[in-house]
Parts: sequence; structure tokens; C-alpha cells
Amino acid sequence: MNFLSLRLTTLGLLTIGALIHVPVANANLSKTIYPVPPSSLPAKDLISNYGFDSPLILAADKEEEINIKVYENASPAVVSIDTKKTNGSGTIISPDGLVLTNAHVVSGGGTVIVTLADGRKLEAEVIAFGEPGLDLAVLKIRNIQNLPTIPIASPNSVKVGQRAFAIGNPFGQFQNTLTVGIVSRLDQNRNLIQTDAAINPGNSGGPLLNSDGELIGVNTAIFTRGQGGGNIGIGFAISVDRVPPFLQAVKEGRASRTPTAETPAFEKENAKQIQLNSPEVTDTLKQGDEVLPVDNSFYHVYAFEGKAGQQVTIEMNSNEIDSYLILLTEDGEELAQDDDGGGEKNAKITTTLPKDGTYLLLVNSYEAGEAGVYRLRLKATESSSNSETGQLILNEKGVLEDQDSVLSSDGSLYDEYTFEGKQGQSILIRSESQDFDSYLALFDPKGKLIAENDDASQSDKNAEIRVTLPVTGQYRVVVNAYDKTGRGQYLLTVR
Repeated sequence: MNFLSLRLTTLGLLTIGALIHVPVANANLSKTIYPVPPSSLPAKDLISNYGFDSPLILAADKEEEINIKVYENASPAVVSIDTKKTNGSGTIISPDGLVLTNAHVVSGGGTVIVTLADGRKLEAEVIAFGEPGLDLAVLKIRNIQNLPTIPIASPNSVKVGQRAFAIGNPFGQFQNTLTVGIVSRLDQNRNLIQTDAAINPGNSGGPLLNSDGELIGVNTAIFTRGQGGGNIGIGFAISVDRVPPFLQAVKEGRASRTPTAETPAFEKENAKQIQLNSPEVTDTLKQGDEVLPVDNSFYHVYAFEGKAGQQVTIEMNSNEIDSYLILLTEDGEELAQDDDGGGEKNAKITTTLPKDGTYLLLVNSYEAGEAGVYRLRLKATESSSNSETGQLILNEKGVLEDQDSVLSSDGSLYDEYTFEGKQGQSILIRSESQDFDSYLALFDPKGKLIAENDDASQSDKNAEIRVTLPVTGQYRVVVNAYDKTGRGQYLLTVR
């Protein structure tokens, strides 16, 4: 299984139909920007070998014209949506201020601020939510007229292979960004459009358009690899086929005014029970098992009871399939996942359990349709008075203040720390502050972002990262504020 479908804002592990969604802290998933170096060739040299009448250049010019036309016509009607803790995008669908977006962008409650393409920030009211399984919502901007709009394409008009254009606010920082691709696949069972147009956190709720600038879908999820992963060319949008019936229900007052309670992706009642330190389990992934719709891979779900501070090692071995493991808390929060950590194509997770309770284990394969026998073993060491906190690696008191480094992407302040880590080591990193909203990012020895977090939980607004280190070497921790206003004292601990 090539990781799970990623909900493009942050409200926990949720489902769209049978899709599985993994939380992304706000839309500011990655705050680090790496510039692309310019070409070393002069501009004139880049075109010197081509005739200006080349069919390829003419075709490129035509495509460029379409790109520009779609963007110029549609982008004025694409908005950025901000709540206290989430960012997303939306489409203006009526001149008097109706905005179509994803329900998960605005279902957390609180004030909703819509930023128009011209920079105006206006408060909006959520007036309708989609039925269970339909991740749509409509906002109303009051006391406004003559807004630009995007027309809605006819139902059943989308074809595989046609051009697709996504406009939105990726990572909550780059409003009205255009990306271009094609319609890669149509999931008729779930009314989802798969596209390779780049969709990232913050695009959630924004439009997917055809070459005429008509809305053919509402961007809602991406398929990615690894926690904190970005776009790899597989995105999903709710098909336009679902939009007109929903808008008709809104018009007639039949649509819900409150968000639908989300259904957990995996329920412990349906899981196979297993105990820590019990004998090895042997089973088979095969035709007829539950299937992940995003990649058509088979999976089993196990449940076990654990205690805070227990160090757990989970091993999935097989000679017939490429093993994949994902460990979740009872409420669907992901703790760890692994593909080949056990050597060859075997999976292995070693982590420290954060609390007492039930844990869910997803036993899966890396590729679609893989069938075969696997062996599963769960081992644990008992918790002790010190095991929940573990060995202290870093304990730093710091202050975010004006003379600190500034992140160019959003103007927020940050400090950096380093520590030596070993492959397979389970690490808990926390940044606690009473003065500002903490944000953490962890980079591996090669400078690759491997984890980040805004809030440890809905009730804990401090930042926390739990991760199993992939390699031995020096790791970099960035202590940051959620926005540019953040200043004050903090405590950083690495255990």
C-alpha cells in the first residue's frame, strides 16, 4: 500500500466513501521552501535548435493559450478559506456570495474568513453541509453583489484523458496557484475524479476545471507516500455529478446545517483481536478481503490493548507479498507506518505507545492485488515510571524573538536544534509554550522533511512529533510559531 489518501486540511483520520484520510497539520504542511536553480544556458540557446514553425512549438503555444485563458477566466472566482486552525480553498458559484468548498474545511466551527482574489477578507457563514459521505459545504458571504463566478460543467461530461486544471491555495500560503494535468481515472462507484494535476494541502475545496474553465470537480484528497508527504501525481476530486443535486438541496432548504459525524476508517469491533507477546500469527491476504479503494490492495485490521510507555515492536514477514504496516490509535490517529523496515520486503515498526487503550494495526501490501501468506508478531516491554518519558536527549528553554531567523514563506520566527539519532530509535519531540501556537518540523541527516506537527491533539495545542528514525545521523529540529505573530518562551524536549 503506497500510503493512505491524505485529507487536505487537518481534522483527523477521516473517510470519503471508503477512502482513508490522514491528518495534515493545518494547510501549512511544509513551511520550508527550496528555490529551483536557474538554467545555466542563456535563453536564446534554449530555443536555437528549434524552428519557430515547429508543430511541437505550435502545439505548446496552443496549450499555453488554453492555460492562460482558463486561469484568467476562473481565478477571480477562486477564494482562500481560513478558520482558526484550517486552511482551504473554495469556488464562488453565485454573484451574491455563495461559495462551494469541502465540508472538512469548515466543519470545525468558529469564524470563517474568505479571502477573495483581489485580497479582500470577508466573513462568511456556513449555510449547508453534504449528506453523510459527501464532503461538500456551501458558505454565504453576506451583503455583497456582482462577484465573479465559475460555471458548473454538465453531469457525466468528464472523460479520462481530458485536460484538468486545479486552482487553489496550497499549504495555505500561495493563493490562486494553477496546476495542470489530465483526468487519469474515474471512480464511478464513489463519484471521484483522479487527476495528476498537482493538488496539495490547502487546495482542499478548490475547483478542478476543464479547458472551458467549467467546474468538473471539487478537490478533496491526495494519495501520497509517507507521513507529511506531498503530491506524487495522484489527486482526487468529488465529481461534478454530485454537485447539482447538493446545490438543489441547499436551494430548497433540505441540506443539513450541521456537519455529518465522521465514520472511523477502521472500527475495533470489526478487527481481529491480538495480544502483545502472544505467539506469531499466520494469515493470508487474498481475494475477498477488504480492499483499499485508493490502490486496490488487500488489508486486515487487528486490535490490541497497550499501556502508556510500552515499547512495541511489530513485525510482518512474508515471502509472497511486499509487507506494509500502519499503526493507529483507537480514534484513528496514525502513530507509525513502515514498508521494508524489517529487511527485504518485510515490514517492522518499533514505537512507544503514548497512552493506555486500544490500538489498531493495518496489515497490508505495498502493491495492488498482492495476495499471499504473512506472519505477524507483536512484542512489547512493560512500561515503567520512566518509560513514558524515555531518555532525555534534548531539554532546551528558548525564546522566539525579533532577532531570530524568519521563515520567508510566512514571516514566522524559528529556532533550530540538532541531535544525534540511531536508525529504528523511537523519538518523542515536544514544543510547549504558553505564549504562542507552537509548530515543529523534523529533518533527517540529508535535510529531508520527515515529520511536522502543529497541535498534539484537539485538546493539546502544543506541538508534538512521534517518529521512528529511518537512519543513523544528525537530525535537525525546527521550533516555529504557527504564524508570524508568534513570540515568547518555549520548552523543547527530545526523548
